[in-house]
Amino acid sequence: MGHVGPYVQLRPLAGGREWDADPGHLRRLTPAELLSALVAQANARSRQPR
Repeated sequence: MGHVGPYVQLRPLAGGREWDADPGHLRRLTPAELLSALVAQANARSRQPR
């Protein structure tokens, strides 16, 4: 996550194109949202060939 001018730049956890967001419209993840994102990321890693 970066900061340019009045906006915050966000990027998906799995990588990809970043986008600008108004800081006034952001909030922290709930514990359930964070856990869900981390599990999805771990599952995606487990499906990749070694």
